[in-house]
Amino acid sequence: MNEEAMKRFEENLKLEYYTLKEFDFISGKTLKDLMVEYVTIGKPIKNENDEITNCIIFFHGLGGSCTSIRNLYEIIANKKALDTEKYFIVSITTLGSPNSHCPSNSELGINFPSYTIEDMVNFQKKFLKDKFNVKHLKGLIGNSMGGFEALSWGVLYPEDMDFIISLVSSYKFAGHNYAINKFIKTIVENDPEYNDGTYKVPLKSIGLANQVVYPFGFSLKHYQNLSNDEIDNDLNELMLDFEMYDGNDVVLRSDAITSYNIEDKLDKIIAKTLIIAINQDQYFPPELDAIPMSKMIKNSKLVLYDSDLGHLGVSEISKIEKELKEFLNNE
Repeated sequence: MNEEAMKRFEENLKLEYYTLKEFDFISGKTLKDLMVEYVTIGKPIKNENDEITNCIIFFHGLGGSCTSIRNLYEIIANKKALDTEKYFIVSITTLGSPNSHCPSNSELGINFPSYTIEDMVNFQKKFLKDKFNVKHLKGLIGNSMGGFEALSWGVLYPEDMDFIISLVSSYKFAGHNYAINKFIKTIVENDPEYNDGTYKVPLKSIGLANQVVYPFGFSLKHYQNLSNDEIDNDLNELMLDFEMYDGNDVVLRSDAITSYNIEDKLDKIIAKTLIIAINQDQYFPPELDAIPMSKMIKNSKLVLYDSDLGHLGVSEISKIEKELKEFLNNE
């Protein structure tokens, strides 16, 4: 990974904002004037009905935002797998994540409507229709939690896209991921300052919650190669990051992903699907997630690769650019 090149790529991303006049949650709640943060890459191609026909959507992971597309920078350019002359790529900060509409920036706090992965999909679907007049997508690319959205979109609206790419993701949220998520939520809700979601100061417990996930992001080999001092430094940085996150954002997002399970609906996906997994991923080990999923989704292809970065090894996706080009050129 070339950190300088990735930084330059991110610096060239232009953050933009759009306001959805109204959005209906599947719970029956409705909110007005919802902020959507997004970036675009490439040029749109339109048909005679003024509809964009070359749109690819990128869905970010749990703690990310629309700028998380920087992790794919090595495969985004003219003549690359995600050819900017061929595709119009839209990366959206999803519902519940700053700086799109979420508990912390809506002034609703803990009274923000409960939402699900399906709500996140519908939020982005409505944005694309209202802002860009996108009715049919070239494809969906979802990383980690973003894969939940991409796959759910394929289940809910199977005719909407030509292809789906699932990156280090799964068809359900269960097992040790569920346990980790439950632990994080418990830490936040038991903070003495939390006060049932009506806190007045940044919650220091967020720093501890950040530390909980630290041992799982990279591969076991990666941690083995670190000195204890390096690990202490990493953990201290995570503890100091608590002011960057909001407790209610964390709690409601935790609830949203906990209920995700589309195992019995995967047969509804008809789009050509590429399932990408990393052998050293501790969150979604291929043998537990990607491999079973590849057998449940018709017209799917499985690609595995190695990365000492583990779950975060998506930033090394150029290792499989050949396979990506083959998949995209045949769609």
